Parts: sequence; structure tokens; C-alpha cells
Amino acid sequence: MTRRPAFTCTACGAVHSKWAGRCDACGAWNAIVEEAGGLAEGPAGRTLGPARGRRIVLGDLATEEPQPPRALSGIAELDRVLGGGLVPASAILVGGDPGIGKSTLLLQAAAAFASRGAAAVYISGEESAAQVRLRASRLGLTDAPLKLATETNLRDILTTLEAERPALAILDSIQTLWADHVDSAPGSVAQVRAAAHELVTFAKRRGTAIVLVGHVTKDGQIAGPRVVEHMVDTVLYFEGERGHQFRILRAVKNRFGPSDEIGVFEMTGRGLAEVANPSALFLSERDARTSGSAVFAGIEGTRPILVEIQALVAPSAPGNARRTVVGWDSGRLAMVLAVLESRCGIGFGPSEVYLNVAGGLRISEPAADLAVAAALVSARQDIPLPRDAVVFGEISLSGALRPAPQAEARLREAAKLGFGAAWLPATPQGDGNGLEIHTVADLGTFMDKCFGIAEGQGNEG
Repeated sequence: MTRRPAFTCTACGAVHSKWAGRCDACGAWNAIVEEAGGLAEGPAGRTLGPARGRRIVLGDLATEEPQPPRALSGIAELDRVLGGGLVPASAILVGGDPGIGKSTLLLQAAAAFASRGAAAVYISGEESAAQVRLRASRLGLTDAPLKLATETNLRDILTTLEAERPALAILDSIQTLWADHVDSAPGSVAQVRAAAHELVTFAKRRGTAIVLVGHVTKDGQIAGPRVVEHMVDTVLYFEGERGHQFRILRAVKNRFGPSDEIGVFEMTGRGLAEVANPSALFLSERDARTSGSAVFAGIEGTRPILVEIQALVAPSAPGNARRTVVGWDSGRLAMVLAVLESRCGIGFGPSEVYLNVAGGLRISEPAADLAVAAALVSARQDIPLPRDAVVFGEISLSGALRPAPQAEARLREAAKLGFGAAWLPATPQGDGNGLEIHTVADLGTFMDKCFGIAEGQGNEG
């Protein structure tokens, strides 16, 4: 038996049979490195397959399995994102920008979990024990029965976890761990993959919930091979803008709950505080008399959230009009501007357009189209929208409006916060939660009813 070299892309983890300057899978240049060990080959260069194993027991789809037990972490927003709490023997990967608050959140969660009587271990590979204790002192967590260690050797960490048998183990971060049987530097594709495999295997075998912290690349993706995200049960991203105190914990993968749920936190001098009513927080500093502002009733996971969308339209030098977007998809903004010009006669060509989602929240659902269009036209015409109105609906390329899912939940949240009217594409079921409902079938009708702009008259303003 011989071994032939294996080459792995450090950007995406794709395996190649030979070295190349550019990865065919992700397009990264100079990212392919040779991996120690290689692939085993049999006679005539054939890759060896697995040895004969035992026969496994097969079931059917009608077999009922009990729901996995859950343990509350002590932080309600984290439990919401996880789907109701920590599942024993689960592996969780948490990523986020440097300094966004990942370590703070997990230290608070580990301390709260340990204070509920369960054994918890926090192992840091990036900070010294003194630094972690200093953060714990600032957060008021010094009395929590949390066990702390600083180590990067994977073999020593697994030996310690085998002896302690904690219910929760947090490792910060997986890029700092190194396995002595892998001949490469810590943070490399091979090391990250080996460390993740060993830790996930330990979690499944011993029933410990493992939380791994992962660094992110400049594109916002978790660094290392994508196979790590496939190994774990849950992938969470901790998001936020440095200039805002709000932080969003978002689930992008969850085998035990919804994969699009979010938790909202506020960064304070005492750590991260939970935000029970995000809508009220995102709208707290809203000036209802200003043009270029629209309130969007959105849905994040199972949670309705109201957020302000702000627009500014300013004169520009010919041929140099800028389109700047914060918190929304720039491609979708271009589509909305094109539909406004083609279907409603409202052009923005010679003007600079700035769009911002207030509070540092990122919106991805198409139902925000109508609110964005309303904010843009309000800014262009200098006509404020009604102060007590919310707007939501998807815009098609024909200018028609498509209804948004979970309209009842959106309207219920708006009514709870004191709004009195709503603009949307289709009549909701029920009484609209007491709101004055304005239904519009297309974008031109909305502009006429809301701003008094008849089709083709938009460029006269």
C-alpha cells in the first residue's frame, strides 16, 4: 500500500489530487497546500475502500423517536436561537467578527449554566486565565461555579474532558487548537478538521454539549474548511455594527430547531443584556416627522420585528451617482430603483441614493421591498409617510405586489407598539388586529394612494 499526496484548499477545504494555483471549487488563488498523510492507494493506483463491517439496523419513517431533552442555558435569547435550550451530545459552532462579543456571550452563558447546578468548563486558547478572570470580574461572574482552563493541546483537552464529564464545554477558539498527530500548523485546514472531528465525536460519545468558537474571514464566513459546519449540529453567527450597541445572534443551521431564528442583545458596561422587545428598541429614536423614513414590519425566524428603514436622495455630479446600502442587499436596491423608474416613472438616475436599516440590523427577506420603495420616494418627494403606518410587501419586476408570509404576526406586533395603519398587498385574515388596512395590488397604486403620484408623473417632482 502506498500513499499519494493530497492537496487541500485552505479557503474552502476542497481536496485536489494535484497542486494548482487556483482552487476550482471556490476560486481562491494560492490557497492550495499539500496535506500530510495523503490518500491510501492499493494495487494499480486504486484508492482503498473500507473494510467489511457489521450490518446496521434499518428502520422506517413511521418509527417515532422521543424529542431530545434540553437544558436551559440561563440566557433566554440564546435558548430561543438554539430552539429551546442546549441539547446534550450536541456540537455548536459560533462565529463572528473580532471584538463583537462572542467570548463575552459564551462566558455569561457558561456562568449562568453552571449556576443552575450543571457542570460547565470554559477552555480558552486565545487568552490567559488572568484575562478571562478579569472579564468575569467586570461582568460580575466571579461567584459562578464555572471551571476554567487555558490550553491548546487537543489531547490534553480531551483527557481533561473525559475526567471531568461536564454537561457543557466551551472551547475558544477552534483555530487555536492543535492535534499532535497532524503535521501542520494550528489553524490550518487539517488541524481544524481534525480538532472538530475529535471534539464532535467526544460530544456524541459522552453526552456533553460542546460549543466551539470560530474565527471569520473578511467575507464574514467562518474560517477553515466548510466541512466543520457540516460536522456540527448548530451554526450560529454573532452580528453587529461597531457603532451600535445592538448585537444579533443568528442561527444559520440547527438540527434541533428553526434555522433562521435570532436573539437580540444590547452591549452594556456589564456585558450583554437581553432585549425582550427588539421592535421597541429599534424604533426608540425614530423621528416620525422626517421624510425618507418607513417602518417595516418584518419576520426574523418566529419573531416579528419592526424596524425603521431610512433613505436619503441627494443631488450628484453627472455620471457619478452613488448607491450606498447598509443592512440590506445592494442588488435588491438596484432592482427596486429600476422598477420605480420603469413602472411608475419615478427616476433616481442623476441622484445619489443612500439606504440604511436603523439599529444595525440586517434584513434579507423580500417583504422589505415595499418599505424600501416607500422610504426612497418619501425622501425624493420630501413627503413624510403617515407616522403611525407600517409597510411590507414584495415587489415583482412587473410592478405587482406579492403578499408577505405571516402577515397576522406582523400586524399584531405593529398594533402592540401603537401603530394604527398598515400598507400591504393583500387583505389579511381576521380584523387586522384593529389597524386601518390599506391594500394595494401594484406599486403604481401604492404611490398614487400614499403620495399622490400618478403613474408617469414621478419625474415632474
